[in-house]
Amino acid sequence: MTTDSSSTSTSAAGGGISTFKGQERALRADRLGTGGLLLSVLAATAPLMVVAGVMPTTFAVMGIVGQPLLFVVLGVVLVLFSVGYAEMSRHVHNAGAFYAYISRGLGGTAGAGAALVALVAYNALQIGIYGIFGFEVSGLLATYADVEIAWWIPALVAALAVGLLGWLKIDVNARVLGVLLVIEVLLVVIFDVAALADPGKEGLSLHAFNPDTLTGAGVGTALCFCIAAFLGFEQAPVYAEETSRPHVLVPRVMFFAVGGVAVFFALSSWALTVATGPSAIVGTAQKQSAGLLFFLTESRLGGTFTDVLHVLFVTGMFAALLSFHNVVARYAFAMGREGLLPAAFGRTSGTSGAPGTGSLLQTVVAVVVVVAFAIADDKPVGDPTAPVLQLFTWLGNIGALGVILLMAAASLSVIVFFVRRGAAGAQAWRLVTATLSGLALLVIAGYTVKDFEVLVGAGPDSSLSWVLPGVIGLALAAGLVLGLVLRARAPEKHARIGLGNEAFQLDKAASS
Repeated sequence: MTTDSSSTSTSAAGGGISTFKGQERALRADRLGTGGLLLSVLAATAPLMVVAGVMPTTFAVMGIVGQPLLFVVLGVVLVLFSVGYAEMSRHVHNAGAFYAYISRGLGGTAGAGAALVALVAYNALQIGIYGIFGFEVSGLLATYADVEIAWWIPALVAALAVGLLGWLKIDVNARVLGVLLVIEVLLVVIFDVAALADPGKEGLSLHAFNPDTLTGAGVGTALCFCIAAFLGFEQAPVYAEETSRPHVLVPRVMFFAVGGVAVFFALSSWALTVATGPSAIVGTAQKQSAGLLFFLTESRLGGTFTDVLHVLFVTGMFAALLSFHNVVARYAFAMGREGLLPAAFGRTSGTSGAPGTGSLLQTVVAVVVVVAFAIADDKPVGDPTAPVLQLFTWLGNIGALGVILLMAAASLSVIVFFVRRGAAGAQAWRLVTATLSGLALLVIAGYTVKDFEVLVGAGPDSSLSWVLPGVIGLALAAGLVLGLVLRARAPEKHARIGLGNEAFQLDKAASS
């Protein structure tokens, strides 16, 4: 075996690690245990942002009283999805997660398409949050410090802070995320208990769980709103290379996450209906909008608790920003390692073992997009149009559509993967769950595209209804073209798509 003087090779769990001038082409193993992985994943769901933002919007815009039941239904769908997805995670350990799974089942070209979709979708989800984060911080400063600043200033400061944290060890990030997550979950639970202890005029009504509440034209769109609240649980495999026992921890965390999120959101949305009364929840949400939760806590738990809740609303969004940032950085790392992005992205940096170049890329893209929206914003300070109604809503729904489609494709990939391995009989029940979840996810994706103008608050004749979802279509097309070009001109790179650390074993064998 030959050894170049500028590089060395070491070994780690899950495959060989090649070190090039102080940089490694594999993520550091043993950095995350069950707790750290679970907290990293759950932080992306931003529970307080969902309870204070998504739930009131769904009640107000769609008029669906049965939102708690929707969370139960979606929880079942996503548990079915997780059965096959988790089993796949025992066989594939790759920071590229979705695209790695899809390439293993549907081929490298499909994997390249999925990689670009994932990169665009998770970037959109992360960058969109800067809009509402900046708007809320600006509002807090105006309220409590009598200081008026434009939304984009705290958004850019947060982007730089997230970028710096992204260069640290993932276990350090997990501790930051964990503290913020635990506090905001605790505050929501306190509200839930207070609402159930002091219900509205209709008492502890279970009407929101009545299937009759899920009738009407708005149900499909409400599904789109609610499934966005779950996004984050599917990220567990992204960190597989950084855990000590990925085949055990990743499936465990995934089921904990999706089950916990479903129960937590179902109970919290029910608590909102109990606090106002099921018959009044839609009207109250329309009147209070994103202030619904704070309006209800003010009368039950007092002004101090509500003030703390406002602050934790912001820190919870910061946690989500950091969580999505870490995911994007790892997707970029995996893509660079396998030739879908320049090789510089496929190396970790310094002693932290973090995917530094991918982290830098995500930060730069975020700053550029925020600056672009800031330049285009001609509204006075405090107007939510650019940060919330455009940046947050537009990019958030673009990202949600991309992830929903990735989950549907991953369900199909699970089926093909095990059938090709001759394991269809042994995995039969998992193939059934993958089929059911895949079909359900395609239905939700169809509703998302069909009702996109409602999701982004545009008119029925607005070009946004096709331009915005078209971003995901363009990403898919670009990825497929890239995959086809690699297959024709660089078949050795095409063959590496989705292999992760296994590709380095091929490198070592070739150089022996």
